[in-house]
Order: sequence, then C-alpha cells, then structure tokens
Amino acid sequence: MAKYSKNAKKAMEAVDREKFYTAEEAVKILKDLSSNYKFDQTIDISINTSADVRHADQVVRGMTELPNGTGKSVTVMVFARDEKAKEAQAAGADHVGAEDLAEKIQKGELSLNGIDRCIATPDMMPVLGRLGKTLGPKGLMPNPKLGTVTPDVKKAIESAKGGAIEFRAEKAGIIHAGVGKASFTEEQIVENVRYFVNAIQKARPSGIKGTFIQKVSISSTMGPGMKLNISSLVASF
Repeated sequence: MAKYSKNAKKAMEAVDREKFYTAEEAVKILKDLSSNYKFDQTIDISINTSADVRHADQVVRGMTELPNGTGKSVTVMVFARDEKAKEAQAAGADHVGAEDLAEKIQKGELSLNGIDRCIATPDMMPVLGRLGKTLGPKGLMPNPKLGTVTPDVKKAIESAKGGAIEFRAEKAGIIHAGVGKASFTEEQIVENVRYFVNAIQKARPSGIKGTFIQKVSISSTMGPGMKLNISSLVASF
C-alpha cells in the first residue's frame, strides 16, 4: 500500500475529486494547504480545449499580461544594436547584443536554460534566422504576432518583466500556465485565473466548432488539482 506524507493526506482529505469548484473556493483551499510548506508555491492552471493543433486553423497561441503579474522573476534576452541596445539595457534586459550575442549562443558560451523571453528589433531577424534551430525548440524564437519582434524594446521588456505570459496549446489541445504565487492574496489569484481563462476564450481559432474550453483545473506546486466550474469564470461560451 502506498504511503503518503502528512501534508499529502491533508490535501487528499481537503479535496472532493468529483466536485466542480468556484475559483474562490479552490484558491482558498490551495492557499490553506500551501501554509504547510516553507516555499512560495506556484499556482498553475490547466485548460483542456477542443483544439486539434495538427490543423493550422486550430492553433492556439498568444500572449497576455496578467493583472497581478506572475510573481516570477523573468530573465530577458534582447537582440538589438546601437541606441536600441542601450534602450534595452536601460529597461532592465538581462542579456543584450547582436551578432556577438548570437555567436555566444552558437558557441555554447551562453546557456538558454535560464532565459524566459527573447525579444528582437525587426532588423535583427536575419541574425536570428541562423539561430532558429537553437531558439525554436526552447520556445524562444521572437515572433511579431506575440509582440517579441518590435522596435519598442522598452515596452516589450517591461511587459515581460511585469507578468506577460505566452500560451500555446500542446499536442492534446491542453494549455498550461503559472498564474501567480501562493503568497498572493486570494483576490489576486482569482483575478489572474479569470483573466487568463478569458484570454484563452478570446484567442479561440476560427477553425474550431462547438465548445472550445472543455475543462479548467488549478493546482499548486505541491497541492492537489481541482476542477473549476467553467460558467463561473467567463461571461459566455
């Protein structure tokens, strides 16, 4: 028989696996359970959609800025030259450069494992083209549609540092994201959850027919997953 820790037993006793919770109920439980741990847990959301990403007109991808941020420290890399490079450094970018930065990446002198967001000015795209096979698999290739290829590097950096998160439906049509920390107030987490679900609803591709968002659940790093009542999260489906 499997043995569970004291905290795991509390989590199992606190959650009804068959119930659909309101965001307020679920967040309260997760915050109560998180007090049993010594680190600030991430609040994660998982959204099951009907998207079949094998079809181009059903790809779900975008960027949204949560009203209360994510609570996560974001490392930003910027490809820019001259004045735009200086602007990026002044805005708080962690790594800034042009051909020199690309060379460091190609030589393995700069690890991409700690990079959360990559931003580039439009004139740097030829340089980035040589890094496609390196940045692409890491989800770091700048994209105009996501606002990461832009002449306004200051705004893009501030957005990334302020809590903007990229979302993308995985192979099974599921979208995962961190929407806050357990140290946030209940109201802040609930607001972020609702905002994110509505952002996904607005990003519904034209090729999808019928019900788009099929299931929403939230959990914490060490906490249980709880199904949410979808109708309580958005105004209309």
